[in-house]
Amino acid sequence: QVQLVESGGGLVQPGGSLRLSCAVSRSIFSINVMRWYRQDPGKQRELVATMTGGGSTYYVDSVKGRFTISRDTAKNTMYLQMNSLKPEDTAVYYCNADFRSASFWGQGTQVTVSS
Repeated sequence: QVQLVESGGGLVQPGGSLRLSCAVSRSIFSINVMRWYRQDPGKQRELVATMTGGGSTYYVDSVKGRFTISRDTAKNTMYLQMNSLKPEDTAVYYCNADFRSASFWGQGTQVTVSS
């Protein structure tokens, strides 16, 4: 079992920044793949960023150059640094982790980009 707890969401003006955190209940080295997803009401959940166990990263085109996924292995925490935020980035952001043959989700954290 893996528990994931997101934090760091909030209200920010367009052009602003936020850093989301995802605390992992076990060693992050035991996680195969970690991802950030987002979902706006009425829309499908969208994969935003991925980090493999080896540290490779992937981003959806709409956030490339603005978002950065990273991890702190000492703190067993994954991050999503979000810069140059746009209103269309508004969504609930979810942390996801693949551990052995199962996939685990956090509860989500709301990000609202508005003036």
